[in-house]
Amino acid sequence: MAARTTELETDDLYANAMTSLQATRIDPARARVRAGRPGMCVANLDRKSTIIDVNVELVRQFGRASWEICGQQFCDLLHPSFREKIAEQFGRLATGQRVRFDETMIVLRPDDTAFAGELTGIAVTGSAGMIEKIVVLFSPDAGNDDQQLARRQQLLTSMETRVLEGVAAGVSTVQLASALFLSRGGVEYHVAMLLRKLKVNNRPALVSKAYSMGIFRLGSWPPRVLTDFTI
Repeated sequence: MAARTTELETDDLYANAMTSLQATRIDPARARVRAGRPGMCVANLDRKSTIIDVNVELVRQFGRASWEICGQQFCDLLHPSFREKIAEQFGRLATGQRVRFDETMIVLRPDDTAFAGELTGIAVTGSAGMIEKIVVLFSPDAGNDDQQLARRQQLLTSMETRVLEGVAAGVSTVQLASALFLSRGGVEYHVAMLLRKLKVNNRPALVSKAYSMGIFRLGSWPPRVLTDFTI
């Protein structure tokens, strides 16, 4: 499906967003300020969060051709650590549990650069009272430099995954050794390999770097590594 990205259709997408905001009793004047920010991306999704059409700015910011974007699941364009959370929010919109949501997210470009921003999802109700589509407004953070984040790279062995999860949870070397049937030296070996892979010097930095790369599942305790990063 070809994306509609002409200036006229960009205005149509903006008008749809404003109409949806009014329908959900959201102050359109406040939203108009946000939608007028430089770099504002607008998209229409169907109830299954498949992208129907987008504006020119979204094509430019996401670094993909229009034909690569339309027909895709919106969440497939996000960093793995954000996909599940955003998909749940879209599901609530599609089923009428919510009329809108606001979340921070990180978008991945094809060249593995990434950028963060604020996402607003709005459920659009048709004349029959059913949810017809979802309007998305995405505003990249001002002055946000491109970030090199881990993508679907299988960085970790299964043992390294378990060691990293243990370190992030504050488990001691002795406890990890017992739980993983390793010697203390074996645990330290795997920690050293993790430090080398993530290019940090100590355990606190290791955990911080893993979170910043999106290796851990958001909102999970004890920490859990996403399967995308495990061999």
